[in-house]
Amino acid sequence: MSWFESFVLGLVQGLTEFLPISSSAHLRLAAAFAGWEDPGAAFTAVTQIGTEAAVLIYFRKDIGRILSAWFRSFYSSGARHEHDAKTGWLVIVGSIPIGVLGLVFKDQIEGPFRDLRLIATTLVVLGVILGIADRMAARDSGGGRHRARRERKSLEQLNVKDGLLFGCAQALALIPGVSRSGATISGGLFMGYRREAAARYSFLLAIPAVLASGLFELKDIGEGHVSWGPTAFATVLAFVVAYAVISWFMNWISTRSFMPFVIYRILLGLALFALVAAGVLSPHAGEAAG
Repeated sequence: MSWFESFVLGLVQGLTEFLPISSSAHLRLAAAFAGWEDPGAAFTAVTQIGTEAAVLIYFRKDIGRILSAWFRSFYSSGARHEHDAKTGWLVIVGSIPIGVLGLVFKDQIEGPFRDLRLIATTLVVLGVILGIADRMAARDSGGGRHRARRERKSLEQLNVKDGLLFGCAQALALIPGVSRSGATISGGLFMGYRREAAARYSFLLAIPAVLASGLFELKDIGEGHVSWGPTAFATVLAFVVAYAVISWFMNWISTRSFMPFVIYRILLGLALFALVAAGVLSPHAGEAAG
């Protein structure tokens, strides 16, 4: 991997990680369109350490409160009933599905799941699902002439069942094209949570899974065409760009819908189907031989 490739891919990672459009799909597509070798699941996982570092800094006050309450819950019965302590435990509970499935399907994630036809399918399908969930949320928030406004849930109402459902939605992101934020936010909207609440919990829930995955994949960097220097550079760049994206995205969803992302996903998926069908792109473009 050249330094220029690492610059482009680090930029793509930072721009797309927290938007509901799938960073893993965009890394795969950027390499395929440019004629580069697929950066692989290990590169994706390690550069996500940079984007999660942006989450840690952006939500540092929330994370500090949650960790403090969570540790106090071990020895203080009063702390166990605090919202922040419960959130800490629910983040752990919600991380179980992706941890288990990530280990079970490791070979598929690094191989068959990176087929461009599958990525095109997940881009379109999750786009439609996100659009439906967003319309439901907009309908509830806006009410109407003949229906009462439905009050959507905040994170204070999160329970074990919902935490697990959020976690199952997040696990779908093991398939490139799904999008971690897109899947978890869609799940949260279907469960009746506010857009901001679903997005905030999505970012918090990703921390253990992404950091664990990145650290686990560190051992594979340096093998094949992905070397340490360019990977580290891409990771730092992804951190800088992701921090700006998080700030913009949290402001966006407080007043806007997800429909621009829905339309983008569907158009990109359909375009990818057309390019593969026309023979312009191979479904396995850029994959290493053997």
